[in-house]
Amino acid sequence: MRLACLFSGGKDSTYAAHLLEQAGHEVVCLVTVVPEDPHSWVFHTLNLEHLPIMAEAMGKDLIAVPSSGEEGADLAALESALADLDVEGVVTGAIASDYQWDRINGVCHKLGLKVFSPLWRKDQLTILNDMLQAEMRAMIVGVYSDGLGQEWLGRMLDRGAVDQLSAISKAKGMNVSGEGGEYETLVLDSPMHSFPLVPEDVRTEFVRDSGQLRIGRLTASR
Repeated sequence: MRLACLFSGGKDSTYAAHLLEQAGHEVVCLVTVVPEDPHSWVFHTLNLEHLPIMAEAMGKDLIAVPSSGEEGADLAALESALADLDVEGVVTGAIASDYQWDRINGVCHKLGLKVFSPLWRKDQLTILNDMLQAEMRAMIVGVYSDGLGQEWLGRMLDRGAVDQLSAISKAKGMNVSGEGGEYETLVLDSPMHSFPLVPEDVRTEFVRDSGQLRIGRLTASR
């Protein structure tokens, strides 16, 4: 089937697209809603300005549509973007968020599009281990949870990081995959990438118990 992937640049959407292509489907494009409000409840907002080169690295067309960031506007923007595409279904990286799941499924049902969520309700630690096995290279660019300090910003999601996240998850009760918004990632390389990406002009913002990595630009490492 011809599919569009709801894409944030993070590990979950990238890995979900990879799994669907491994299953024989064709992910023809990446779709991103770009909320004006950084506190959008439906979509990620961090480092979205770098999506064009991320899509280029993956060899995919990018459809980016603006929105105010309010729930109704975000969903209307998504519906508008998907309605004009020559696809039969939509890929999401949703793991456990019923809020996001319900709203995205509602939009796709209205348009007659099948929804593929290959990570849905799977064990989160297993997902992270499978990502490592698939040689995904994701960098942590946002931390918003007790137990994740400034030292996590810019850290690669490797074996050591996953083991530590597992320990913090058990101690603090957080979602080990970050599905509850505990942390955000940006994928620099994956089996879908034709070339890896390198972050440059990186700036750290950390206030009280949360922070973000602001990336000036991503460049191709060919």
